[in-house]
Amino acid sequence: MSKLTKLQLADHWEKYRKSLYEDTTIDHSMSAADILKHRQELEKNPIEWIKFFYPKYASADFAKFQTKAIKRLIDNEEWYEVLSWSRELAKSTITMFVVSHLTLTGKKKNVILTSNSYDNAERLLEPYRANFDSNQRIITYYGKQQGLTWRTGDFATASGVNFLALGAGQSPRGNKNEQIRPDLILVDDFDTDEECRNIDIINKKWDWFEQALYPTRSISNPLLVIFCGNKIAKDCCITRAGEKADHWDVINIRDKNGKSSWIEKNSEEQIDRILSKISTRAAQQEYFNNPLSVGDTFEEMYWGKVPMLNKFRFLISYGDPAPSNSKNKSNSFKSNFLIGELNGNFYIITGYLDHVTNAEYVDWYYYLHDFVNGKTQTYFFTENNTLQDPFYQQVFLPLFVEKGREKGHFLSIAADDRKKPDKFSRIEGNLEPLNKQSRLILNIDQKDNPHMKRLEEQFLLVNPRLNAPADGPDCIEGGVFIINAKSRSIAASNIRFGKFKPNSKRV
Repeated sequence: MSKLTKLQLADHWEKYRKSLYEDTTIDHSMSAADILKHRQELEKNPIEWIKFFYPKYASADFAKFQTKAIKRLIDNEEWYEVLSWSRELAKSTITMFVVSHLTLTGKKKNVILTSNSYDNAERLLEPYRANFDSNQRIITYYGKQQGLTWRTGDFATASGVNFLALGAGQSPRGNKNEQIRPDLILVDDFDTDEECRNIDIINKKWDWFEQALYPTRSISNPLLVIFCGNKIAKDCCITRAGEKADHWDVINIRDKNGKSSWIEKNSEEQIDRILSKISTRAAQQEYFNNPLSVGDTFEEMYWGKVPMLNKFRFLISYGDPAPSNSKNKSNSFKSNFLIGELNGNFYIITGYLDHVTNAEYVDWYYYLHDFVNGKTQTYFFTENNTLQDPFYQQVFLPLFVEKGREKGHFLSIAADDRKKPDKFSRIEGNLEPLNKQSRLILNIDQKDNPHMKRLEEQFLLVNPRLNAPADGPDCIEGGVFIINAKSRSIAASNIRFGKFKPNSKRV
């Protein structure tokens, strides 16, 4: 570490201490008896304890899942928990609150914090030392905390609690605070994206945790283990810890109803803003605990030049409405793509894939109609399975009629009511062979179209579990199916009326 870097860190430390000191003002009129009484009252209510001692951090009201976690971790002396909370849900901060409560009240005496590297572990441990050093309320209510050892990554409080930072792989053997073995192990930011690509590294790190770090505990005294980390790969240390844990708390940025999990801090608009700037793959991994692999089914998509529209015998505008009149990003995507077939190639010419209202979905048909501009016949379809039919009859038909009156002309939109097989099987079976043969072609002139970009991304994330949105590929499968059915019907009619004579030598 260079001298300049040390000076910068020292400057940062002093500014941080000063900020903590200024943010934790105290009532100097309180007597020692008043302080003791207040402290005892606060210790009975951990949430109020946290709000009082950490006003700088606990600036937003707690979410229900956070208060439940705080209670679990404080109430259970022998416990193993994994917090797989999305980014921006404060898992490391909540853990610091819990650890501070347990150590200041004398319930835990020997804390080890480990991370993917020693530098990262040291960085994560530093807020603990800073608060013990400069938080006026902690000092006033629990006394001066600075002990004989008071350095980054390794310090002891005056009340006899040891804190040690360890990087993955470092030796923790023999760690004791007098006769007390580690009774609180924190594992934070343990996995990295790069390491998760190498199963040998994951095995080595996990073996270190299970064979070196965890056994430093005492068998007869209770140990609290807290893992903080998201599922960033199908197999990583967090998923292995989750399988062992007494409780694995998986909380995403949005709940099962599509609402902000911590609305007190993260508004829907703020979440939308963040998710709109990153890929589906990144969003699912970082905010929804859903690691996705690109290319499980479709390794890559082919972009090519689309022939002039008048070269096609007909085009299909196929839409999938998704029964929700909302732009909520947790709902299914609505989609409508213009597809054509020529010489055995299927061209995805342009289209739409987004979270929109029903009225906007209806508009898409007219946009595609205007895009073709009479250059060839266009057939319009909308998916309408058994479950969707009431919604189609009661909502979409009136909207189509209303839009026709507004535009001064009505589009003939047929309902595709076929009973569809399993979604993944249809997409893989009907589209993957075409894609592998470069016969499923995305219009290269539309490569900057955000709807076409989303379509490509959804294709690349298709897998048998369908744990990523696949509404775009599903829509394309519907359009390709209609094209094939219509082409067979035209061919059969030509044979029936003598317009086409099959080759008797063709098998």
